[in-house]
Amino acid sequence: MRRVTLACTLLLPLVSAGCGGDIQNLLAPTPDPVIVTETFTGTLTRNGATSHSFPINFPSGGDVTAVLKAVTPDDTTVVGFSLGTFNGTACQSVIANDRATALASLLGRATSSGTLCVRIYDVGTVADPQDYEIEVTHP
Repeated sequence: MRRVTLACTLLLPLVSAGCGGDIQNLLAPTPDPVIVTETFTGTLTRNGATSHSFPINFPSGGDVTAVLKAVTPDDTTVVGFSLGTFNGTACQSVIANDRATALASLLGRATSSGTLCVRIYDVGTVADPQDYEIEVTHP
């Protein structure tokens, strides 16, 4: 019985020390993502569409906000505005507003790192070319 107690007494500190690092890593604070703001500009024409891709560099993702900052010369022009995933070729919409005007915003959450995109498109209301500015904030 004494050998079992002695063995347990000697092994307990070793087992505890081996687990200590893992527990510390689990309890360590997760760093906050670096928030990036990107601005995309261009011209939207009748029946046209444009996509802009951007990276999510934080492993666990984070909040993404896209704002249609300006549509000129007519800020009342209704356009399509979407946020989605970029597959290397196309922007696949996940969140869309088919009746957006200047200052419309889209809010989403990326769940991991990867490439997302924002898209602006004519929904049949663009008669004359419209310049636009889109601001995207993301991790």
